[in-house]
Amino acid sequence: MEIAIALLIPFIGTTLGSSMVFLMKNKINIKIEKLLLGFAAGVMMAASVWSLIIPSIDMAEEQNIVKWLPATTGFLLGILFLLALDNFIPHLHFKSDKPEGIKAKFKKTTMMVLAVTLHNIPEGMAAGVTIAGALLGHIGMTLTGAIALTIGIAIQNFPEGAIISMPLKSEGMSKSKAFLYGTLSGVVEPISAIITILLTTAVVHILPYLLSFAAGAMIYVVVEELIPQSQVGEHSNIGTIGVAIGFIIMMILDIALG
Repeated sequence: MEIAIALLIPFIGTTLGSSMVFLMKNKINIKIEKLLLGFAAGVMMAASVWSLIIPSIDMAEEQNIVKWLPATTGFLLGILFLLALDNFIPHLHFKSDKPEGIKAKFKKTTMMVLAVTLHNIPEGMAAGVTIAGALLGHIGMTLTGAIALTIGIAIQNFPEGAIISMPLKSEGMSKSKAFLYGTLSGVVEPISAIITILLTTAVVHILPYLLSFAAGAMIYVVVEELIPQSQVGEHSNIGTIGVAIGFIIMMILDIALG
């Protein structure tokens, strides 16, 4: 039951965020938008360090591996993995008119959803690998800690859901369809989490590499999308405050519940 809850929590966060399309009449206020983007970046940065990289280093020591090797290798592979997806999957970033990835005749709204879906993959992997670590009984990794991570991801998924569903409505999509698309963008998280759990339990020794792999993928999203969007134009200081708040909340969650 705890595993099922941990898998669904991030998806629930995205769904609740997407439901804001029914409650908000206009576009999200620019200041709130920057605060939320910064907050999401802060949560992902803290989760990458406390929930993924540090456990990767500790686990490498357990396995008598050079402590920095799995963290470094996995982190770089995670960056390269997201870089490859970013260059392959056709998508359109929030507030951008220039599609990325291979050329495709998709609708603008479809590519906007693909952008969010693409960047939800590392979050699902992060949840999956921490759950797998807890199931395998590794020191310092518990289901409570995994749930703490998924709660942190869900918190930052809430604004992410709103940030994707509101623009879809602005593009002329109905509220119910915008909500559906926003919700569907989060389905990839439990799916990628389950795949990661299956992969990790099948090959136990790669767990420290997968932990840092997920961290690298998450940091890619932070640096490539969240930070730039929170800093462009006016009120960039609000985005910075959001980063600090998100980082602190995720750090507290991981230390208190981990």
